Amino acid sequence: MRTQLHVVALAAALALPAAGAHAIDYRSVSEPAILFDSPSDKGKRLFIVAAGTPLEVVVSLDKWVKVRDAGGSINWIERRVLTDKRTVMVTSARAVVRQRPAADAPVAFETSKDVVLEVTGSASEGWLPVRHKDGANGYVRVTEVWGL
Repeated sequence: MRTQLHVVALAAALALPAAGAHAIDYRSVSEPAILFDSPSDKGKRLFIVAAGTPLEVVVSLDKWVKVRDAGGSINWIERRVLTDKRTVMVTSARAVVRQRPAADAPVAFETSKDVVLEVTGSASEGWLPVRHKDGANGYVRVTEVWGL
């Protein structure tokens, strides 16, 4: 009887909508910044992350944010160096950015792994409008970038 109650309770919990669920939150680094192993400037300094780098927000505290980078590392960064400006990082060896959001569209430019692109609009039908730091614009496949 007790096992049946656990099964019923588990089924009911799984059937409820995920009211507390939310979209993944990404931020970009506004200036070169240090990543730490703990939420304190007295923590161990691990490495410097470049301006524009997209980071996934995991936990937010008062002055510190726990973040995950494109490689999966989880570290802490000062909140003040994060911006709402959206960027993505190229994850494929070579990404072809098109003039229109279509596989047969002319090539706007090509870029390589780990290049950061500014997001200029919303993703639609598997394509994301982006801008390279040199000013070139186009559409990249969402499967070729990280930070959405």
